[in-house]
Amino acid sequence: MFTASLVCIGNIYYCQPLLSEMGQSLGVSDRAIGYLPMWTQAGTALGMFTFVPLGDMFPRRRLIVVMSLVSALTVAMMAMAPNLAMVNAAGFVTGLAGIVPHLILPFAAKLAPVERRGQVVGTVLSGLLLGILLARVVSGFVGDMLGWRAMYWIATAAMIGLALALRYMLPYDHPEPGLSYAGLTRSIVHLVRTQTVLREAGIIGGLLFGAFSAFWATLVFFLATPPYHYGARVAGLFGLIGATGVLFAPWAGRLADRKGPAFTVTFAILTAIAAYAVFNFGGRYLAGLVPGVILLDLGVQTGHVANQTRIYALIPEARSRLNTVYMVTYFLGGSLGSALGAWGWSHWQWSGVCVAGALQLMIALFVRAWAHTRTGGVDNSLVSPG
Repeated sequence: MFTASLVCIGNIYYCQPLLSEMGQSLGVSDRAIGYLPMWTQAGTALGMFTFVPLGDMFPRRRLIVVMSLVSALTVAMMAMAPNLAMVNAAGFVTGLAGIVPHLILPFAAKLAPVERRGQVVGTVLSGLLLGILLARVVSGFVGDMLGWRAMYWIATAAMIGLALALRYMLPYDHPEPGLSYAGLTRSIVHLVRTQTVLREAGIIGGLLFGAFSAFWATLVFFLATPPYHYGARVAGLFGLIGATGVLFAPWAGRLADRKGPAFTVTFAILTAIAAYAVFNFGGRYLAGLVPGVILLDLGVQTGHVANQTRIYALIPEARSRLNTVYMVTYFLGGSLGSALGAWGWSHWQWSGVCVAGALQLMIALFVRAWAHTRTGGVDNSLVSPG
C-alpha cells in the first residue's frame, strides 16, 4: 500500500517542476501555465466527492484497480494535449482519477489494529507524501532530458503495471451492506453537519495543504530568477530535500497516539509557520530555502497524519465517507493555495508567495485555537465515537 500510494499520487504533481518548459512549449506565459496545479487539485477534490465514497459500497480492491486504469488513460491525455486549454482539461481529469491513494488509506485503517492505527496511517501517508515530493524529482530529470510529454508517457505505463500488480496483491474485502450512492451522499452531508471534529480537521488540513501548494506551485518560477537561475532539474531536486520530512511520518503517527491528535495538529501548524518565516527572511539564499522546505514538509506531513488519525476514530464503519469529507476539503484548500501562490507571484513575486502561504497558516492557527477554547482543551476525537 505504501508503494501504490507513492506511484499513484505522482500523476497530480509531475507538472510542477515542468511548468516553465510546458509554458514555452505551448507558447504561453508563466502566469497562464501557473494555474495548472490549481486545475489538477480541483479535479482531485471532485474525484474525492464522486468516487471515494464508493469504497464503502464496493470491494475496495476492485475499485482501486479500475481507478488505476482510468488514471493511466488520463495521463496519456496529458501527454497528447496540444494547447493550454487541453492541458488544463487533461490536468483536471488527471486529478479526478488520481484518488487511488485515498481509496487505499481507509482500506489500511480498516485492516490495522486500533492500537496501531495512527502508526499504520502514518506509514501509508508517508508513501503518499513521498510520492508527491519524488514526483517533482523524477519529472524534473525526465523533463530536462526527454521533454515534459515523455514524463506522462512513462506515467501511463507505470499506472498500467500498477493496476495489474494490485489486482493480485491486495486482499479482498467486503463492503458495508445495504448502502446506496444516494444514501452515501446524504450521509456525507449528515457527517459534515454533525461531526465538529471532522469540520475542524478538514478546514485545518485544507489550509495546511494550501500553504504547501502555494510554495511548490511557484518554486520553479522563483528558482529561475536571480540569484539562482536554476531550471526544472534543480527545482525537482528540492523534492528530495522535502522528502526528509516524510521520514517523520511514522513518528507523527506515534506522537498522535501518545500526545493526542489535537496537540499534534497545533505543533504542525506552528512548524509550517516557522517554515514561511524562514522563506521570507532567508529564502533568497540556499541556507534559508533548504531548512524552510524541510520545516514546511514536516509540518504538513505531521498535520495530515494527525488529522486523519482524528477522523478515522469518529465512526469506524464510515471511514471512506469521513475521508471523503476531509480530502475534498484538503484538495480544495490545495487548489486555492496554488491559485493564491500563482496570484501572489504574478503581483509581488516571492514576497507575495510568502504572504499567501503565511496567511493561510495563521487562519489555521486561529481555527485550532477557537476549537481548543470551545472544547476546554479536550480532544473530542478521543472521547466521542460520533
